[in-house]
Amino acid sequence: MGDNTAVTTPFGAWRSPIDAALAASHDGHPEYVGTVGDEVWWTEPRPEEGGRRTLVRRRPDGAEVSALPAPWNARSRVIEYGGLPWAAVPRPSGGPLVVFAHFADQRLYAYEPDDPAGAPPRPLTPVSDLGGGLRWADLRLHAGRGEVWGVLEEFTGPSPTAVRRVIAAVPLDGSAAEDRSAVRELTDDRHRFVTGPRLSPDGRRVAWIAWDHPRMPWDGTVVMVAEVAEDGTFARARAVLGGPDESVAQAEWAPDGALLAATDRTGWWNLHRLDPADTDTDTDTEGGAGAGRPVALCPREEEFGGPLWKLGQRWFAPLPSGLIAVVHGRGAARLGILDPRTGELADAPGPWTEWDATLSVDGSRVFGVAASPYSSPEVVELDTRTGHARAIGAAHTDPVDPAYYPRPVERVFTGPGGREVHATVYPPRNPDHTAPDGEAPPYVVWAHGGPTGRAPVVLDLEIAYFTSRGIGVAEVNYGGSTGYGRAYRNRLRERWGVVDVEDCAAVAEALAEEGSADRARLAIRGGSAGGWTAAASLTATGLYACATVKYPVLDLTDWSDDGTHDFESRYMETLIGPLAEVPERYRDRSPAHRADRVTSPFLLLQGLEDPVCPPVQCERFLAAVAGRGVPHAYLTFEGESHGFRRAETMIRALQAELGLYARAFGIAPPGVPTLELTDGSA
Repeated sequence: MGDNTAVTTPFGAWRSPIDAALAASHDGHPEYVGTVGDEVWWTEPRPEEGGRRTLVRRRPDGAEVSALPAPWNARSRVIEYGGLPWAAVPRPSGGPLVVFAHFADQRLYAYEPDDPAGAPPRPLTPVSDLGGGLRWADLRLHAGRGEVWGVLEEFTGPSPTAVRRVIAAVPLDGSAAEDRSAVRELTDDRHRFVTGPRLSPDGRRVAWIAWDHPRMPWDGTVVMVAEVAEDGTFARARAVLGGPDESVAQAEWAPDGALLAATDRTGWWNLHRLDPADTDTDTDTEGGAGAGRPVALCPREEEFGGPLWKLGQRWFAPLPSGLIAVVHGRGAARLGILDPRTGELADAPGPWTEWDATLSVDGSRVFGVAASPYSSPEVVELDTRTGHARAIGAAHTDPVDPAYYPRPVERVFTGPGGREVHATVYPPRNPDHTAPDGEAPPYVVWAHGGPTGRAPVVLDLEIAYFTSRGIGVAEVNYGGSTGYGRAYRNRLRERWGVVDVEDCAAVAEALAEEGSADRARLAIRGGSAGGWTAAASLTATGLYACATVKYPVLDLTDWSDDGTHDFESRYMETLIGPLAEVPERYRDRSPAHRADRVTSPFLLLQGLEDPVCPPVQCERFLAAVAGRGVPHAYLTFEGESHGFRRAETMIRALQAELGLYARAFGIAPPGVPTLELTDGSA
């Protein structure tokens, strides 16, 4: 920090040790934690290696080593957001056997990382001519059967919505690598979407979650249960829980054969139990959803589940003792241990305040990924016998003095009609600088993606990149966000582009009104659905001096007409309404059709291989803005998909964003490249 004297410097011009390269190197976090014998494994990003995700294994002596050499990339493209991409088992000799989905071709590969001969991964599944390959996720390896089970996503035509999904088994002997017929399908395709199978403790039953268009998994799902025959086929499948207006986010078997499920049937994703008798498959047809008698284990106005954006997410995990590890909270995600007999819930010790939906259990130990406002995501172990918790992998280290980190403040603001709006405010903070008396800082409102999601309160060096330079950040969990119950989530139904825009504006207005922010220097930014909110805000309000819009939705009509991937192709029916019934709403709310209202500068950032929000969305918006004299910049990135993963991309994007604010706010952050803007004139 140098000396202890803070220099009086205007907001936005503070010198910071957190540069774009440092922020990019800490982007991403561990995912998909599991145990393999006495080792703990997880996936981890490598931004400096083209954004690939490797498998990391923590050996019993604490050493962390990569289980996959470059360029192997353990990442699935099922529903484009992916899911659990690996499964592994220990073997009596020769080290572990791992099966993983390789991002480049989406084939499953078997690999023995301890093979003394150093044999490379061998393919288990064939290449497909359609859809970038047969895709796989949510894997379970059954070595005794010589198979790996998971979700198979198969394209049947050139359209992004010409796709089917089933649960399937792949032989480990490699016979399916060239022969699609060797893949054994375990379910039919009566449902558009399925999760991977969960085998009961006695191996006689299997459970999975299914849903159909136009519902998203947070709208309505069913839990399917089937018998497993001796030959491994599924029989007499029926729905035992859920329905069109009930979202079951996760289902797992308890050690005693009961079925546990995180369902929002009470208005909150709470944990419920179905006794074994309620999951009997004594009928040849699917049966009626909700046929069982679920019992709430810990009824609270808290969430014990979340939006199923990736197949294989786990908000709870049963322990052999009968206890259940749960991620729970209201606007937060803490780890607790639930006693289902008494309903008592004890939170894990330690500084971690946000736990991801990636729990794994081994005996009395629970493993997960956790973070806090002052620590980045790390792999954490909780020993339920001793109550001791510790970071065991991807351990957080401070790359700079923590005095440069922001101190978040969680607040509740008042939106239109007196409704509550949840947000986290990150005021500027830098020990080396203080602002001139009477100056209010510029602020950037961050709109999260989804829109069905939530902005967690964790250390994010992208946020610190701005706050340490004297620019405040406000992350808004607008109506429609998760973490606050189904009623809060449903506020966005048919009101996307209205409620989110209003809630973000309410936070910005309140900060300006109380003097925490400079009303003349407000901005908004977001990616994906957040990019929509940022762009829609420019067309609906004159509040913001500029906007950063990343890989956005900008034209609803095009996006709903085979303009995106299958998973979200009917999302608009709940967010906007059925296209056939309200076509004018699709046009009237789309920023691409309201470009005449844009007067503030903006920055568009787009990956050129994005199947969710393709570049054509940006191109149509730019065409509509052309010739209107609005300063803007459009940066595209080869090789990037939906969300940026390469270090060089993230560095350029952050620098460009700060460059936009420098011009719009009239500030001079040291060492930031100038962003060239065009007004679209010929």
